[in-house]
Amino acid sequence: MFSAKMKARMAGMALIGAAFSASATAMAGVVVKSSGPSASEYPVGTKLDDDSSITLQAGDTVTVLTSQGTRVMRGAGTFRVGERPRVTTARFAALTRKRAARSVRTGAVRTGGSALAPRNPNLWYVDVSASGTVCLYDFSVVRFWRPDSQGIATYTIAEAGSDATVDVTFDDKMGVAPLDPARMALSEGTEYTITGPDGETVTSVTFVALPEEYERADQLAEALIDKQCNVQVDVMATRLGGPA
Repeated sequence: MFSAKMKARMAGMALIGAAFSASATAMAGVVVKSSGPSASEYPVGTKLDDDSSITLQAGDTVTVLTSQGTRVMRGAGTFRVGERPRVTTARFAALTRKRAARSVRTGAVRTGGSALAPRNPNLWYVDVSASGTVCLYDFSVVRFWRPDSQGIATYTIAEAGSDATVDVTFDDKMGVAPLDPARMALSEGTEYTITGPDGETVTSVTFVALPEEYERADQLAEALIDKQCNVQVDVMATRLGGPA
């Protein structure tokens, strides 16, 4: 027989365990993409508990990254955020891999007989066609990616407020080209322009360092959103929420 004091202690420990279990299961996901009539209610960066429900209208699409996987909800209807998320661990690992290859072949992805636009295969490749802030772990190993891999093409990278420039050349059928750190060392917070082969198409990027490496998609998405690396957030939403 347990004493009254022991029973009280065990009951207290049970309550603490139940509270801990409840807080552990109430994980929060983060919205990485939303469109449609309800987009303003669920903007990118919104946190939603796994056990919460959202009601969408016709034409709505909300993509949420959770600790368990990716949840894409399309209206009309009411959906529980944490219900049967698509496990995208392998996709996330491939998307965030620090690739050693100097270049890769890219092309349109076909699904159901239709061709999709080429998609950036790696989160750390800098898209020459997109302006904005780019988050990186390592500034000494930077690779640029182009959507159109046909033909040899040279892009000029220029540091704002400086005469420093460097050319990055893509070989034919190659979508990725490395930046030679000996010719230009990138600096955090500095703006760089990327001028295309036609001399007229110009994009602007600013690089930001991530403070740590993230092993979960939802945690990385939150960090990218906080740093306003919106192009990469969209890449995550497209690659983890879209068709294989």
